[in-house]
Amino acid sequence: MSDCLFCKIAAGEIPSNKVYEDNLCFAFYDIAPQAPSHFLVIPKAHISSVAAIDSENSNLVAHIFEVIAAVTASEGIDSYRVVSNIGEQAGQTVPHLHFHVLSGRDMTWPPG
Repeated sequence: MSDCLFCKIAAGEIPSNKVYEDNLCFAFYDIAPQAPSHFLVIPKAHISSVAAIDSENSNLVAHIFEVIAAVTASEGIDSYRVVSNIGEQAGQTVPHLHFHVLSGRDMTWPPG
């Protein structure tokens, strides 16, 4: 999608502080971190949100969770939260599937 912020970041058109990249996904540090360590993992293919996951793209989501496990392990992070907001009321500000990975502080429950 040509006007999508995260598509442009994944394509290298907008600079980011890259954490990880492969042919399917891209991970980068959040510009407004909500924890001492806060990065996002996005698919390179445009998927609008978790609500758009289906049998055609669910393998990509599984891959993203494998990447999250590998990146957190390589960073020595053993306790973290993974969040995906779906829709405006839930706080989704970029309509591209993304997973926030937050760590380095106590996480409260319930969130929000």
